[in-house]
Amino acid sequence: MNTQTQILQGKIAVITGAGRGIGKAMALYMAKAGAKVVVNDLGGDTDGSGESKVADQVVAEIKQAGGEAVANYDSVATMDGGQSLIQTALDHFGGLDILVNNAGILRDRTIFKMTEADWDAVLDVHLKGHFSCCQPFARYIRETQRDNCRIINFSSVSGLMGNFGQANYAAAKAGIAGLSRVLSLELKKYNCTVNTISPGAATRMTIPLYEARGVKMDPDSPTAGPQQIAPVVAWLASEKASDFTGQIIHAARGTVSIMQQPAFIRTFENDDLWSQEQLDDVMPQLLDAKLSLDELTKEKATPEKVSG
Repeated sequence: MNTQTQILQGKIAVITGAGRGIGKAMALYMAKAGAKVVVNDLGGDTDGSGESKVADQVVAEIKQAGGEAVANYDSVATMDGGQSLIQTALDHFGGLDILVNNAGILRDRTIFKMTEADWDAVLDVHLKGHFSCCQPFARYIRETQRDNCRIINFSSVSGLMGNFGQANYAAAKAGIAGLSRVLSLELKKYNCTVNTISPGAATRMTIPLYEARGVKMDPDSPTAGPQQIAPVVAWLASEKASDFTGQIIHAARGTVSIMQQPAFIRTFENDDLWSQEQLDDVMPQLLDAKLSLDELTKEKATPEKVSG
């Protein structure tokens, strides 16, 4: 990476779940882009069980390439873990500019078989994990008047569009999108942008899901592996993205898209309580308006080739 791509020079970044997959790819890319990186990873299995020091391996790889990094092994599922993670950046690098919330686990079950433990574990790591890291970072920004900071959160098409057998994961990911919208409003006065990534990449968590659908995904492919997400996140973390906030970006299979967010499509007004006869007339028209917009959106979202 040459000096022209040192878009994060002098920045300090915390990346959760950075021991493997997308998180590791982001840590390596952002370090090459000039950032000092806190590599956070509990080192657990895909269901959240177990621990290991995989973060150390990523730190060693960054240092070998001439970058600066430090490991953190705290669980983001607790408020103490989130606070400790932010403090790691302050203690080792003297500040913090970028928070990337990527840590996650899977415990897929249909609603018929999902246990309370399955529900709680996934919500704790994903949704609470975002909160437990965002709150201490937001407080740090306000207390120190740290300017031009970035928060990049990770949602999923499972939560934004739905996916069979992932009620817990989808609920958490949809919640993250809502959390991000609010944070983008609350932190705007501090010039901190907050954006959401909806990724699609071949990782240890997703490859079994793709295989179950008969889709082969090569984790080493530049348009399928986790490395495809890293440049998009780095751009959102850079100075170039100072006016880019409150958005959901989907990056998958070599594509990058901006996603539609909740908005009113068509509205009817009534001066009295709605009658069933009126609703018989109005509700199908509302549905038709939605379906028409879906078709138009699908047409406009057809990928366009980019050269160079």
